Amino acid sequence: MAYRVLGRAGPPQPRRARRLLFAFTLSLSCTYLCYSFLCCCDDLGRSRLLGAPRCLRGPSAGGQKLLQKSRPCDPPGPTPSEPSAPSAPAAAAPAPRLSGSNHSGSPKLGTKRLPQALIVGVKKGGTRAVLEFIRVHPDVRALGTEPHFFDRNYGRGLDWYRSLMPRTLESQITLEKTPSYFVTQEAPRRIFNMSRDTKLIVVVRNPVTRAISDYTQTLSKKPDIPTFEGLSFRNRSLGLVDVSWNAIRIGMYVLHLESWLQYFPLAQIHFVSGERLITDPAGEMGRVQDFLGIKRFITDKHFYFNKTKGFPCLKKTQSSLLPRCLGKSKGRTHVQIDPEVIDQLREFYRPYNIKFYETVGQDFRWE
Repeated sequence: MAYRVLGRAGPPQPRRARRLLFAFTLSLSCTYLCYSFLCCCDDLGRSRLLGAPRCLRGPSAGGQKLLQKSRPCDPPGPTPSEPSAPSAPAAAAPAPRLSGSNHSGSPKLGTKRLPQALIVGVKKGGTRAVLEFIRVHPDVRALGTEPHFFDRNYGRGLDWYRSLMPRTLESQITLEKTPSYFVTQEAPRRIFNMSRDTKLIVVVRNPVTRAISDYTQTLSKKPDIPTFEGLSFRNRSLGLVDVSWNAIRIGMYVLHLESWLQYFPLAQIHFVSGERLITDPAGEMGRVQDFLGIKRFITDKHFYFNKTKGFPCLKKTQSSLLPRCLGKSKGRTHVQIDPEVIDQLREFYRPYNIKFYETVGQDFRWE
């Protein structure tokens, strides 16, 4: 039999035969590699029609290095639709970080908003307890620190104030607490200018007990201050109370309330009893939730009474392995005050208390 290669007759030369054999072998190898590539690769051509198993992707490599790093295919699973043309695999997007909320499981970050509700007072009335209790609610996000925006930092502007707020979803309420707002003359007007719809929470307490608690806190920081009796009276024998002392002045609630009622209707202000917050925390927090227009999520099941501290604490939750009580600065033992001094202060506050009850339509029974 005659062979014809490029016009030449006769058997092929050994060198040309080797070339033909090499080309044939290379063609078979390429065909096998392409088939393997199509069967195993997930994004660049795994045969969905054939139901081929999916292989895990690894970094591109060749020869022995690829064999060492290759991994077995995943078991067959549901086949999502894919575009016909392969595309380069995109880098995995990092999971969004949740803001510091313990309540929302949504992966959305939310938005920083100006607060729709404020705990504006009063100092040593129980504002920290209300804040910590209401933060349990999934529809409330609250700033943990006191920003003092409407009394000390107003010059920084609303953008600065907003930047301090926690991120919230559309369904959540943003809230902050600064007890000194209640006795700050400019605070009602400034809050009104931010939003006339702001809801205001005022935690009040027997003004005599509140003053003693205020003094006890100050004494723990400044042990050399004068006695409570010396600061309370300009002339004790005449019963002249020193209303310039802040601890006394704060308890004259009705005078401070007059400034707020110039800008906000009474229906927009909710008063929490500091005494009932201790004896019936679920009841008081139920009324706070009603005022904010949110579901009564916080109930009796969230509280237990701490006999050591003398006030209720939050039970442990799914997000906390330990019960949550207010810090050691809360519930400290009050200094002992002469009962006659207490009686004199009760008489001083009586007319202010009665007018306060009449104004807010609620009897706090401090007499």
